[in-house]
Amino acid sequence: MNWLEDFCSLAETGSFSRAAEARAIAQPAFSRHIRALEEWVGADLFDRSTHPTELTAAGRKFLPLLKQVMADLEAARIKALAAHAQEGASLRFAATHLLSLTFFPQWLTRLEAALEVGAIQMMSDSFQACEDLMAQRRVQFLLCHRHPQVASRLDEVPYPKVHLGTDMLVPVCAPAAGGLADTPAHRLDDDGVVPFLAYGPASGLGRIVSHQLRHKAMPAERIQTAFVGPHATLLRSMAIQGRGIAWLPDMLVHDDLQQGSLIRAGGKEWDIPLDICLFRQPSDMAAVAENLWALVAAGNPSPRE
Repeated sequence: MNWLEDFCSLAETGSFSRAAEARAIAQPAFSRHIRALEEWVGADLFDRSTHPTELTAAGRKFLPLLKQVMADLEAARIKALAAHAQEGASLRFAATHLLSLTFFPQWLTRLEAALEVGAIQMMSDSFQACEDLMAQRRVQFLLCHRHPQVASRLDEVPYPKVHLGTDMLVPVCAPAAGGLADTPAHRLDDDGVVPFLAYGPASGLGRIVSHQLRHKAMPAERIQTAFVGPHATLLRSMAIQGRGIAWLPDMLVHDDLQQGSLIRAGGKEWDIPLDICLFRQPSDMAAVAENLWALVAAGNPSPRE
């Protein structure tokens, strides 16, 4: 950059001595910079036989392109500094699909009552994708459901976490066609095959359901996968249409159970308890992120169960 700025100064003044003075360096050093730049270009940029010193044909071609490059570099530096400042002043969350729509907005409202959080960036995706975002340090926090018996990459590092609340995976299905309002279309306690609405492999809830079903007293051949979906909201829609049984978070289907559009497909022994946890990066974060973590780790705002 010094060589390039030296070049522009000499092109403007036409004098090695005045250009060196303007650049606040000794003239011998200034001359060496110009010569080094010409060696890098591979051609003389100045005609030293003229007074004042003039640009050669190569120099005249080089000058406008160089000015554009330097302007672009300065613009890039300014944008990088602005991005750095914005990143330091913003909070970056990853959250699984369901929690980003249900739990996070209300939790954030309670948090803002106790802390000025500033700008917030939210990335909503599958649990596997959220794990990747944390590993790549693209986010500071991850909000997700968790089961203590189902480990993840977050437990291997480990990432510090705070318990924010609880939830429950409930087996639900549509009411039986033409049956009583409280009669499920499918029952886990029957001996027949159960049409299963499953989560996709990237889903954290899917890992939890699969883990727990392996420990239930139900033969594997009774579980017949009828549909695989990436997240709970899609499985809810499929369950309402009568396509099978899905284990869905109570926070998602509570109103459906009250209204009768979904019915429990089994007793409470089939329920799967969940924690709602906030994970953070294990290394130091921006001040606003550290302030948020200190507030949450201290139990304020208090969790809603």
